[in-house]
Amino acid sequence: MINRAGTLIRSRCERLERILGRRLEVPEGGSHQALSDEAREYLREEAEALYWDDLKWERVTSEEDLDLVAVAQLSFPGFLAFIRGLLLNEVMPDSMAPAAPSPQVVEDLLTFLAQHVVDLEDGTAEPQDRVLDEVCSELDLTSQLIDVVLCHFYQLGLEEIKQIAAEPASSL
Repeated sequence: MINRAGTLIRSRCERLERILGRRLEVPEGGSHQALSDEAREYLREEAEALYWDDLKWERVTSEEDLDLVAVAQLSFPGFLAFIRGLLLNEVMPDSMAPAAPSPQVVEDLLTFLAQHVVDLEDGTAEPQDRVLDEVCSELDLTSQLIDVVLCHFYQLGLEEIKQIAAEPASSL
């Protein structure tokens, strides 16, 4: 059986590489100790909760109705702040804790987002009694969010992100 979520992530990475004209390098996990399975699961669950909370807030405020390029960044501020924290390589000198990047958790979250896109496309996402506009909006936002998370994961610079944003969506 084909892993559609994995295929979705790989195709997005290939698109980014095509636009940028270079291979994307997976960030190093840092010099910290590997996360225990329990810690990794806890961080993933907390991030997933942030995703659902941000999505619920988005439904209340309907910010996706704004005609902006960076709608996903506006719609998922808590989730994206958590992602940035998971990828943090440096901290201020007076920080009480060292940087402890956890890119493996971000990879888990990319899989979660991609699987949710697949479920929305297949009509198997819960709850199934939602109106089509709401499902389409959630699908579009989550799809955009995958691209934003990939940009953070691969530590792309502002100019590279602008270059990606300028590329037509049909190249997905």
